[in-house]
Amino acid sequence: MFKFLTRSFSFLLIFTLFVPFVFSAADAKKTTYNITTDVTYPPFEFQKENGQYTGIDVEIIHTIAKREGFAMNLKPISFNSGAQMVLSGQMDAIIAGMSITPERQKVYDFSRPYYRTGVVWAVSSKSKIKNLSQLRGQTVALKTGTASADYAKSIQKKYGFKVSYFNDSNTMYNDVVVGNSAATFEDLPVMQYAIKNGLELRIPSSKVANAGWYGFAVKKGKNRALLRAFNKGLVAIQKDGTYDRIVKKYLGQSQKHYSGNSASDAKSSGIWSLLVSNWPGFLSGIIKTIQLTVVGIILASIWGVLLGVCGVAELKILRAFSKTVIYIFRGLPLLVLAFFIYIGLPHVLDIKIPAFIAGIITLTLNEGAYTGAFVRGGFEAVDKGQMEAARSNGLTYWQSMYHIVMPQGIRIMVPSFVNQFIITLKDTSILQAIGIVELTQTGNLIVARTQQGFQIWAIVALMYLVMITLLTWLSNWVQSKVKA
Repeated sequence: MFKFLTRSFSFLLIFTLFVPFVFSAADAKKTTYNITTDVTYPPFEFQKENGQYTGIDVEIIHTIAKREGFAMNLKPISFNSGAQMVLSGQMDAIIAGMSITPERQKVYDFSRPYYRTGVVWAVSSKSKIKNLSQLRGQTVALKTGTASADYAKSIQKKYGFKVSYFNDSNTMYNDVVVGNSAATFEDLPVMQYAIKNGLELRIPSSKVANAGWYGFAVKKGKNRALLRAFNKGLVAIQKDGTYDRIVKKYLGQSQKHYSGNSASDAKSSGIWSLLVSNWPGFLSGIIKTIQLTVVGIILASIWGVLLGVCGVAELKILRAFSKTVIYIFRGLPLLVLAFFIYIGLPHVLDIKIPAFIAGIITLTLNEGAYTGAFVRGGFEAVDKGQMEAARSNGLTYWQSMYHIVMPQGIRIMVPSFVNQFIITLKDTSILQAIGIVELTQTGNLIVARTQQGFQIWAIVALMYLVMITLLTWLSNWVQSKVKA
């Protein structure tokens, strides 16, 4: 068993250290540009029922790429994370309703402006608030890293409101709808689109503040050929009318034409109807969640057992190593660790780590640390007299561990393994922050399109409950076999 654990540790170490470099080397040979966009920012980017992304930004970049002859992969991710990924080199460019500001121009090179916008504020349709002065002492919902958030912060002291930050527009909107926040600030076309599609908000004032422009952006000094191609293509589609047709498609026609929330949809907003109409998206999210869970459980268990074995080793250096690793990775929040691996490391090491690989490494390190702690505890729970008796009979330390201590310790820790498996399944939802479209992110995307928050989240909750129940049954079955 010790040989097996040693080989497993070696494999995991090689996997963790060298897979990112393999992917980085492979990416270096590609001529395809990796471009990020937001996940829920209609009418500029949002997901259709068939899982495909659409919107003004999406159609503009696809049209320009086709005209200028460059290949690209469009990666939807939360705006703030996507912007950081461009700066870290994980992505080549971003098109996500990104306002051109002096601060951003210090670190990004922007294209020609492609859309003029401005900031408005909105309240619940049931709210009696009519002017900004009534927000004093109230909480305002803002989207992290956006120009509308910057504007709201600039007037915060004047009007005396508090702020709460969100990573996606839909959650921000619904925080106001349910009354947790009194108002939100958003770009005018985005807010108008959301309200016309059934969002229960209203714009109290027609005044548009902080008017500015959206731009396509790359890291400063990088991907200049891509930026030139975008500018050339933008001029072409503006000249021949293609640009106007794209914008009019989303903002200038009746909502039935493009909203995905027509009158017939409104009549079919029950849980069953939403489940049936969005089943392909839910299924894809479930599959991704299961993949993350299974791979994460396997690698975290191997890593955790190794840490646990090291924690009870004779050598002080191994025990110190185990304690240090467990302390570090149990102490780091999973979200911070995910951002560090996916965005921080690539920026420092100049490599590219695919989101799925980053997610697996995150789960392995975090869940493995917790596993290592209870594995060590399980071994230490075995009566010390067992080890002393084995050693007195001529067995070496590791022979005593393998034949006497480990079998008893494993039986003690099986319930902890079951609990950790369930925790790993639930923790996969946090990985949506780095662009993995698992079940929770799937729910976000569907809510953004349908505005049926209660029903969609009820479906997602039920799906998680079913998966956790099945995992518990399987774990209990394994536990009964181990005890037998």
